[in-house]
Amino acid sequence: MAEFSYAKGRIIESIQFISEEIREFEQEYAGKTYQEYQIDRKLQKLMDRTVENILTALIEVCGTINTLRGVGVESYADAVKKTAESLGFSESDQQSLAKLATQRNRLAHRYLNSRWQAVNMLKQRMDLVIRIITEILAKEAPESP
Repeated sequence: MAEFSYAKGRIIESIQFISEEIREFEQEYAGKTYQEYQIDRKLQKLMDRTVENILTALIEVCGTINTLRGVGVESYADAVKKTAESLGFSESDQQSLAKLATQRNRLAHRYLNSRWQAVNMLKQRMDLVIRIITEILAKEAPESP
């Protein structure tokens, strides 16, 4: 019988959550314009929350991975950067992913002037987010027989 690791189970569960949130974002919100976002308060809340969910879960996954590896981090951005580094991402991609953690903080702390910037930054870096969760999942998922 395979040994169960809580952390690995949590990582996989969180990646599944991220994937569902990304699917919702891409289907419902990715095509929205700044003007649509600005005039519809309900849409703003839904988009902000979905982006915040994606980024918070990504930070949690990266933090867990660094803890399992015994790697200390100084910030959420550093946690994401060090995970991307361990997966062989370029320095530029590491920095791009780390900037998303900063955007998550702007959403979580309700910096009103920065919310659309956070949404837009995720749109621009979605391929990187998908790439990192795919690579994490490949390393963390139990091997198929």
